[in-house]
Amino acid sequence: MENNELQMPTKYNPSSIEKGRYNWWLDGKFFEAKDDEEKQPYTIVIPPPNVTGKLHLGHAWDTTLQDILTRMKRMQGYDVLWLPGMDHAGIATQAKVEEKLRNDGKSRYDLGREKFVEETWKWKEEYASHIREQWSKLGLGLDYSRERFTLDEGLSKAVREVFVSLFNKGLIYRGEYIINWDPATKTALSDIEVIYKDVQGAFYHMKYPLADGSGHIEIATTRPETMLGDSAVAVHPEDDRYKHLIGKMVTLPIVGREIPIVGDDYVDMEFGSGAVKITPAHDPNDFEIGNRHNLDRILVMNEDGSMNDKAGKYSGMDRFECRKQIVKDLQEQGVLFKIEEHMHSVGHSERSGAVVEPYLSTQWFVKMQPLADEAVALQNKENKVNFVPERFEKTYLHWMENIRDWCISRQLWWGHRIPAWYHKETGEVYVGNEAPSDIENWEQDKDVLDTWFSSALWPFSTMGWPDTGAADFKRYYPTACLVTGYDIIFFWVSRMIFQGLEFTGQRPFNDVLIHGLVRDAQGRKMSKSLGNGVDPMDVIDQYGADSLRYFLSTGSSPGQDLRFSMEKVEATWNFANKIWNASRFALMNMNGMKFEEIDLTGEKSVADKWILTRLNETIETVTRLSDRYEFGEVGRILYNFIWDDFCDWYIEMAKLPLNGEDEAAKKTTRSILAYVLDQTMRLLHPFMPFITEEIWQNLPHKGESITIAKWPQVNESLTDVQAANEMKLLVEIIRSVRNIRAEVNTPMSKKIKMVVKAKNAETLQTIEKNKAYIERFCNPEELVVGIDVQTPDKAMSAVVTGAEIILPLEGLINMEEEIARLEKEWDKLNKEVERVQKKLSNEGFVKKAPESVIEAEKAKEQDYLEKRATVEGRIKEMKGE
Repeated sequence: MENNELQMPTKYNPSSIEKGRYNWWLDGKFFEAKDDEEKQPYTIVIPPPNVTGKLHLGHAWDTTLQDILTRMKRMQGYDVLWLPGMDHAGIATQAKVEEKLRNDGKSRYDLGREKFVEETWKWKEEYASHIREQWSKLGLGLDYSRERFTLDEGLSKAVREVFVSLFNKGLIYRGEYIINWDPATKTALSDIEVIYKDVQGAFYHMKYPLADGSGHIEIATTRPETMLGDSAVAVHPEDDRYKHLIGKMVTLPIVGREIPIVGDDYVDMEFGSGAVKITPAHDPNDFEIGNRHNLDRILVMNEDGSMNDKAGKYSGMDRFECRKQIVKDLQEQGVLFKIEEHMHSVGHSERSGAVVEPYLSTQWFVKMQPLADEAVALQNKENKVNFVPERFEKTYLHWMENIRDWCISRQLWWGHRIPAWYHKETGEVYVGNEAPSDIENWEQDKDVLDTWFSSALWPFSTMGWPDTGAADFKRYYPTACLVTGYDIIFFWVSRMIFQGLEFTGQRPFNDVLIHGLVRDAQGRKMSKSLGNGVDPMDVIDQYGADSLRYFLSTGSSPGQDLRFSMEKVEATWNFANKIWNASRFALMNMNGMKFEEIDLTGEKSVADKWILTRLNETIETVTRLSDRYEFGEVGRILYNFIWDDFCDWYIEMAKLPLNGEDEAAKKTTRSILAYVLDQTMRLLHPFMPFITEEIWQNLPHKGESITIAKWPQVNESLTDVQAANEMKLLVEIIRSVRNIRAEVNTPMSKKIKMVVKAKNAETLQTIEKNKAYIERFCNPEELVVGIDVQTPDKAMSAVVTGAEIILPLEGLINMEEEIARLEKEWDKLNKEVERVQKKLSNEGFVKKAPESVIEAEKAKEQDYLEKRATVEGRIKEMKGE
């Protein structure tokens, strides 16, 4: 490998080294799972992004962590499958396509179902190609030969199989229930697609008259428009105020319908008047009470949130308009006697933002209790799902233990059509993997399944299941690790676990690595309204993928949120630049060395032995912490080793033999530079794949690509603890001399006298043996080393392990000039002390100023006093007082 310096440009330019590299990796098929029986499989399935738009920083973080794991495991000799794919994202995608149609003055109904679905597939193709482009810019080592989509034929087959199987077991049923209804998108929502926000509302207090004219009963509601569908008034059976009224009738105001007073334990005697109106078609609790007392379910709204024919004169009005009008009418009738302002939590649709309406509807549900029980029981077994950090297991279990049945039908056109058909004449329901043979007599259910229904099957449906003999399913399932954010533990993680258990008998993944959310530098959530979002592709254009990846993966600990800061990404770019420059220096000095010429058997200097020992320590720590997913710590370890140990110390010390006459020492130094740089690039590769591949290709190496190079192993024969301790002492000596020089403004170029007083013979021997380094890095005019050495009176000193460093002041500085400078400094500090003390002794200031201002002044006083005392001590020392 000749002319190394020509193959690596002088300046580090991420865009030029990243350009074309990804396609080179793909052409080499380095990321494809090889189905190599001699290797242990390691599988990660990508959390499939929605085909609704661009990937954001959260995706970049999530996928970078997966890329680190898969690159590392591939290098460690595993047969790695990192399976890519995307989610059809029912409501979200349909909403986007409908919005696009609206802009063209059309609706989905103008197109009809078939044409609308065709349009949505076109949208999917366009956005899927954007996502792949973004994956490539991030450098993600995905096996595209196995890419899946939640609506592709194989996954559709798995979805039908699961639906039919759960239906036949009695775990899927169709029923009339109160569900969360989104009037904007006209579809049901599951509980976790509802976001609760505090909204200023009101309690409306009303008097319902008893039908026999003997009085009235008081109730209160936050939704007066639903009273049109009231079927009863409920009181607690033990409530002395109302016991005698149970069984009587009240006349529903406005409507004039007579409804009974019922006794039910659900009613809280202490809350409000102790009597509540019951609207079984518009409230989940009222629905249950209605079932217990066989009450009518009167639905008074349409699917779009307008009032229906059962609402009488309010028919056709929007629900909130109706509320205003009904309040007015009730006030005029003297029924509504008090309106009390009230902040309450109101459900909003996660997708459309509309206020969710509890609504009676016929939907499909999954009976969750038996499935949840199995998933909870798994966590007490040896093969449980391991949450990292562990605390998220509690979050998961709490949700599972308080589970409600899952509403899985959605009134959409984009998604998996429910595999149920209704007989046109008899109304009989048929559920099956295929349509009934006499299809002309049947009509398929118009609804589709909740997006999460298919996403829940992702770890095994992508591997060829329900064909349990499928090669990928047999080899790569269950997966090793799922990487995801804490915000979708309920939505997705929990559902994958219970479906995985139900249909494969195994946990779908061994570990779940949970990360937080990416926030802005101030800790705020990134949002369009705040305008604080950051496009990861813009960051890559400016600083390169490696800098973004390293920042994202090492910027927080597992489970914690990450604060995004462009300055920190820039600092990472500086780190990459340092690596580039150090590598160029090393390569220029390797003199076209071949891999076969690397020889670590020659006589090594203390610096050589030390860097090889530090490398071993770094390999051990990085490997151990990576297995624990502690990537923040791994980042710190790598940064310290590369920047401090390798660049700032070893490379500087390597210049001695490289510029010397000893050819054997040169060869050893070159070999060590090549070996350490090679091993370091491998350790860093999962974090910064582009720069490490570029440097590695210029190094003397064997193999096609660093992506499939072996992960570094600790080589015990290269560890030398004694040399490491000796080097530690040399570094301490050099650092202390540099610190003293900085303290007294003496540049490194100025030669100085230097005395090193060793505490014992062993330390003396170490210093004597490595004098060359002290002479090179401390620049002494005269160096005296010994145990019993004379020390000058006026001197600066520093204590290191086993020795004392003494620098005579005479040689360091011009004494008179320095004393004059220090006296000037003392005057300046003294004035500041007097000024602040005068301020603090002023009663007027102390009385009027805020506490924080006074505290700040006291802190200043303390700071100036300490600085003045230090300068005073230095002056006395120099004058020999």
